[in-house]
Formats: sequence, C-alpha cells, structure tokens
Amino acid sequence: MKPRGATEIQHELLEKYVSKDILDKFQICTSIPGKVPLDPKKINILWQKNSWDQPNLQSFFKNKNRHDEYDWYVFNSHWNFEKFRYFFQLPEDKCMVIKNGVNHFPKRKVYKKGEPIRIIHHCTPWRGLNVLLLAMQYVQSKNVTLDVYSSNKVYGSDFAKKADRDTGPLFIQAQKLPNVNYIGYKPNEYILKHMTDYDLFVYPSIFEETFCVSALEAMASGLHVITTNFGALPETCAEWPVYVNYTKNLELLAVSIAGAIDVCASYLHTDTIQNHLEEQQKYYKNFYSWDKKGMEWENFLKGALRVKQ
Repeated sequence: MKPRGATEIQHELLEKYVSKDILDKFQICTSIPGKVPLDPKKINILWQKNSWDQPNLQSFFKNKNRHDEYDWYVFNSHWNFEKFRYFFQLPEDKCMVIKNGVNHFPKRKVYKKGEPIRIIHHCTPWRGLNVLLLAMQYVQSKNVTLDVYSSNKVYGSDFAKKADRDTGPLFIQAQKLPNVNYIGYKPNEYILKHMTDYDLFVYPSIFEETFCVSALEAMASGLHVITTNFGALPETCAEWPVYVNYTKNLELLAVSIAGAIDVCASYLHTDTIQNHLEEQQKYYKNFYSWDKKGMEWENFLKGALRVKQ
C-alpha cells in the first residue's frame, strides 16, 4: 500500500482541476526538497505543506544558498509561510500562499433533539488520539459515541509497520472503551461518503497543524467541530468551531475536550447552531471549493510563466 494522505489527495485534485497543458510546464515537488528532481526545462515549485521544524527540511532551508533552487514556494497557509519566512528568511518575492481545497459538499445532516450524537475522528494517532480517548472517559452525555478511523496506513504499509509499535496500544484502548468504536483505516472516499453519518468532528490536536484537511472536510460536510487553537487550525477553521485552549497538560486538555463535547451535546439541536452549521457549509463552499482553488492555481501558474518569460 502506497501513501495516500492529504498531500497526495490534494495533488490529485490539483491535476484534476488545473489544465494539463499548464501543469506540464511546471515541476511541482511536495514538501520535501529533492523528493521530485529539479527540471531545468521547467519552472520548479516546492509546494510546502510540512511544518518548518521537520528534521528532513533543516539541511535545505538553513542553507540560504539553496533557496534559489526553486523558482517558487507555495504554502498551504499563511501560518506556515510565516514560520518559514521567520526561521529561514525565505525571499518573500518567491513565496505564495494557496490554501488546500475540498470538492465534497454533501447535503448536511440536521440533528434532532434526543437523537444519538455520533463523533468522527479520522486523524493520524500521534496528533491527539490519546487525549480524545481520555476525554471520552470523562464525557457525561450518555447518547454520545465516537468512531475512530485513525490509522498509520494512510502513510503507506512500510510506515505503518514501524509506527504501529508506538501507537498500537491506543488502538487497543479504543477497542475497549464502551463509548468508542475503533474502525481503523478506510480510504478517503469512504470517509467522505459517510461523513454525514456523524454530528461532530472532535480533534484535540497536540500537533502543530500547517492546515488540517480533516477539519476542512468535516466543516464542508456541515459537522460541528471541536478542536484546539494550535498551529494553523484557527486560520483553517476560522470562527466556526468550538475552540479549546491548547495546553501541554494533556489530562487537563482531555477534561476540557470532554466538557466541550457535553456542552455541544446539550445545544446541538437548537436553531442557532443548526443555522450556524448551514452558514458554515456555505462559507467553505464559497472559499475552499476546488473550483475556486483550481482557478487560484491557474492564475498563479500563468503569472509565474509571464515572470519567467
């Protein structure tokens, strides 16, 4: 099994929504410099989605003499661009921010009072699954259950074999909790198809996200979101979620997440929140659809061609 996480899926969507005639004039490498060889006959772009502090980025970015190897650097958030600009002094005139997009906007589920409340969590395990499982042990609402799709397989079979040694106990714990169902890996198409089976997406992130496509997918499907205000999450999620202050005290974070789940469970049925979720879905369709992102990319690439000429 080959890796097919958010980076790979966003690249697939780029190729779907942007003209091949234009893309063929560019060599686009994602995140890790040199992963795709530089092409002297094309305009070289590094589409940077990884965080500035990743070990496999340091040797390239700390060497300012190498910054000119790429014609352009495209970042997935302003938060991410600002980190690279600050820590590595990247030349601003070679940088561009084009955020990730989504192309799935299903008919939103309207929650009715008294119905079971279903939570989905489909992030990689080291980003906060331990906190979420602890939080579920503090949740007081009896009609709340969590389905966990978290898995290391999204990064490929070889990676999963190694990573499961560390995160495997979390999956076992998830299987034992009475209000948690551990499902494990499902392809992105399955997740999107079943997203509207759920009411909440809860992501107690302890990882500095540079964007978070999982949150984007959930909000575009009309789910109410609970997450931390860590990394680029406030930029991606704007004013739509319930934010819990990030803290390194993970037990305190779990208690706060549990409290947020209970509060959301008590008001999810109200007209105020249902209207909020309807407007939320409209917002993400207006600003994050791949129809719009494809246009942003095409305009940028055409401009890059003019600069080169």
